[in-house]
Amino acid sequence: MNVITPVRLNAAKPDLAPRRVFPFTAIVGQDEMKQALLLSAVDPGIGGVLVLGDRGTGKSTAVRALAGLLPQIRVVEDCPYGCDPQADRRGCPHCSTSARKPRTRMARVPTVDLPLGATEDRVVGALDLERALTEGVKAFEPGLLARAHRGFLYIDEVNLLEDHLVDLLLDVAASGENVVEREGLSVRHPARFVLVGSGNPEEGDLRPQLLDRFGLAVEVTTPTVLADRVEVLRRREAFDRDPAGFVETWIAAETTLRGQIEAARARVQQVQTPDAVLELAARLCLSLGTDGLRGELSLLRAGKALACLEGASELGAAHLRAVALPALRHRLRRNPLDEAGAAPRVERALAELGP
Repeated sequence: MNVITPVRLNAAKPDLAPRRVFPFTAIVGQDEMKQALLLSAVDPGIGGVLVLGDRGTGKSTAVRALAGLLPQIRVVEDCPYGCDPQADRRGCPHCSTSARKPRTRMARVPTVDLPLGATEDRVVGALDLERALTEGVKAFEPGLLARAHRGFLYIDEVNLLEDHLVDLLLDVAASGENVVEREGLSVRHPARFVLVGSGNPEEGDLRPQLLDRFGLAVEVTTPTVLADRVEVLRRREAFDRDPAGFVETWIAAETTLRGQIEAARARVQQVQTPDAVLELAARLCLSLGTDGLRGELSLLRAGKALACLEGASELGAAHLRAVALPALRHRLRRNPLDEAGAAPRVERALAELGP
């Protein structure tokens, strides 16, 4: 084996066939979850979304629906990592070695499921054994993290994820880069994605290190209002019977929301943050006793994303209050003298800070 190639150049062919994904705007209820996903779509730097609650409440449906809602992205055609041709691509093992102007194509925002039983090789990538045996070439076969670049990595039952995969995800989430050094290979490639995890708290807790990495955490419950449950059944039945017709019914609402997301993305760097709002964020986190400053940062970024969705040019106290619970509920220390849940504690702290 005397030939070494750092990466396998087998980018997926363009998927031009329309996919029948349940429309995001047709999801009944679960407003907190939908808002958190939209905020992460506006500003992926928020840090992802953790969705905790009952099974069968639309968690995976919402993630796939959001990815289908978002505008397509432009990628380098033959890059297995889907790099942005307008961005700095020196960190990509494929694009950094190509001197010619890249050919590009439009692609859907990737949504990648990370199954609980996935091996580390499948997640990070590994030596392509087929090429090694048949061609005598040491080539890298990209894994799930490569496929998720610039998109969403969805982990169902994230609280049951094996510890070694949790450690791996923490490293990649912090750096935005996947590093693979094994079997004679040394590869680094970009891996920036919105991490979305879901799970049932009754089946186990998340490791604190991973819990803290999620920018927002929301809770979902089974609908208890009869009319809502009936509407869920009605819409799902209509979608299963005629997916194309159902999607067409919601295309106007989807187009409107897509336009709001695009406009919000364009404004997110221009939103002004008054000192009074910065002080409010700091005072709130001090009152709740959150560790570190990640709570304030997530609170401010989520508030800015909400302001952009609403068309505001300045971050206001009302925006912070609207996102305080999802930004802070998972960062609260357990207080043996206060048995109240996260929501009452955050609401009480907000009330004590005044309007």
